[in-house]
Amino acid sequence: MLYVFWREERREAEEMSGKKKATLEEKFQLLRSVTKSNEANKTSILVDASKYIKDLKDKVEEAAVAAALANSSSSSSTATSVGSAMAAMVSVSWVELDSGGSGFRINVSMERSRPGLLVSVLEALEDLGLNVLDAAVSCADDAAFRLQALGSGQQGGSGSSVDVQMLRQAVLQAISKCLNHDDE
Repeated sequence: MLYVFWREERREAEEMSGKKKATLEEKFQLLRSVTKSNEANKTSILVDASKYIKDLKDKVEEAAVAAALANSSSSSSTATSVGSAMAAMVSVSWVELDSGGSGFRINVSMERSRPGLLVSVLEALEDLGLNVLDAAVSCADDAAFRLQALGSGQQGGSGSSVDVQMLRQAVLQAISKCLNHDDE
């Protein structure tokens, strides 16, 4: 009698296992079709899904930066946060320098860095005729990007300072340019 009971429980366990396996196979096929994976191996399907999610995240970041460029008419001394995951944040403020002149303090942060991002931002500052006096930078591919810089706010020594909004816009455009260049 005990043997019959054990066989019955084992049969039920095998049925449940078979149902779970079928459900899991169905989920993998769904994942395979959504990510357009041509792989049959479950591990390869998961790798393709991971790449697909990364690509989607990159597209969301790029769209968020583009939206920030379109909406950059907000107050220039406040931070511009883009996207729900803080894809890019740029804040600019004017400060008095120890030398007696005026300067700018800029903070740029992104959830992930891109190759050439730092160069693009620094070139944007240079194109405006601004000098970076001091900077702290943290950037590496696929890691967070942070730039805190203090610079001279005079353009070519002519005495006319660059508008904060113009500076913020130039940095956002440099970020967008870097992201778009990365797609090509």
